[in-house]
Amino acid sequence: MVIAAIVFLVLAVALGAVAAAALSGRLPRNRWVGLRTDATLRDDATFRAANRVAAPAQLGAAVVLVLGACGGLLLDGAAALFAVIAAPVVAVALTAVGAGIAQRVASAMPAADTGACGHSCGACSLQDSCGSAVH
Repeated sequence: MVIAAIVFLVLAVALGAVAAAALSGRLPRNRWVGLRTDATLRDDATFRAANRVAAPAQLGAAVVLVLGACGGLLLDGAAALFAVIAAPVVAVALTAVGAGIAQRVASAMPAADTGACGHSCGACSLQDSCGSAVH
């Protein structure tokens, strides 16, 4: 159970650090950590808002992993086995619920303004050169 406890603690620290950064608004939009879907990666504000919404569930999952590690180390027999099995299941469930809520928030946010003419071509003078852009 010691190995499981060490793995849980490492995961809890990593998840807690990401959640703390997201909750404080210091998690930049990136492709490695945080809630990364098409909707959340749309722009910086959406990424920040969605990850801020998901952060409490992630912090809860980190706490559950710490409790699972403690249970694996301090309990004996079936109770320790239950703690080691239940902790990651509950942590994944908490993270999934938080991610689902955050995804709904990201999908509901309006798209960022792409310019004065409303197109993503870079400038109104380039509007006609965007053959495949939807106008």
